[in-house]
Amino acid sequence: MLERNHLAILREVDRLGSLTAAAESLCLTQSALSHAVKKLEQQIGAAVWTKEGRNLRFTQAGEYLLALAKRLLPQFEHAELVMSQFSQGQRGALRIGMECHPCYQWLLKVVSPYLQRWPDVDVDVKQKFQFGGIGALMGYEIDVLVTPDPVRKDGLSFQPVFDYEQVLVVGENHPLAQAPFVEPVHLLQETLISYPVDIDRLDIYNQFLLPANCNPRQHKTIETTDIMLQMVAAGRGVAALPKWLVAEYAQKMPVRPVRLGPQGIAKQIFLGVREEDAGTDYLASFVAMARDAEWKG
Repeated sequence: MLERNHLAILREVDRLGSLTAAAESLCLTQSALSHAVKKLEQQIGAAVWTKEGRNLRFTQAGEYLLALAKRLLPQFEHAELVMSQFSQGQRGALRIGMECHPCYQWLLKVVSPYLQRWPDVDVDVKQKFQFGGIGALMGYEIDVLVTPDPVRKDGLSFQPVFDYEQVLVVGENHPLAQAPFVEPVHLLQETLISYPVDIDRLDIYNQFLLPANCNPRQHKTIETTDIMLQMVAAGRGVAALPKWLVAEYAQKMPVRPVRLGPQGIAKQIFLGVREEDAGTDYLASFVAMARDAEWKG
């Protein structure tokens, strides 16, 4: 019979790369781990991995069980965490996943009053997910997903919380700084700086440049907003960011927002939750506070 400890062993071997490390992580002897796997293989009638020198390679059956482990174990662990919190009289934990790099400043404005209203709820913020933001939400890695690009799936609910405009940000001495708007051709000789996100998820590409068959002269990626805007202020490139974020930085740095196209690019930030959790009081309160917060995008 397939048991939870079998899935835990497969996940740890995949994560750590060796039987020895997996056994140590699970507080087992290596012989006990090997015995458990051998018993599993006898029960299912198939090997879960093969040895290639010092390396282990998962078989097709092993890959299937590994995928199952990665889906189910986070749900078990989340359930245990919630039950532990209930038993200790705690309200719970709110794990927020971010698919919007520049949204941390906005999130801080929501989290601060939320922590005051819900002192017995722990808040954690995650940005890197094993299966992407939607997969993390469906797989119980996170409880709320902050995203500008919701993907509609059964069992998930998304609510818009604020509108904003995506703009081009340039240095105050840049030739485009005083332009009423820019066209895609204006970026042909520019270095475009962005967060390290796939191009097909960057609005400046999929809503502005690519429809016009244009590409910037060079594309660089930078993880932090501060460094990105320092580069823009120094004339090292241009970037596309929310107008509200550029307005905040323009008060302390020589950067300016310029509209992308004559109509601009309108966007929304959404919060996604699992429908089964939507009625949880402290989670519903976070969504309501985020939606009702005074914010000019």
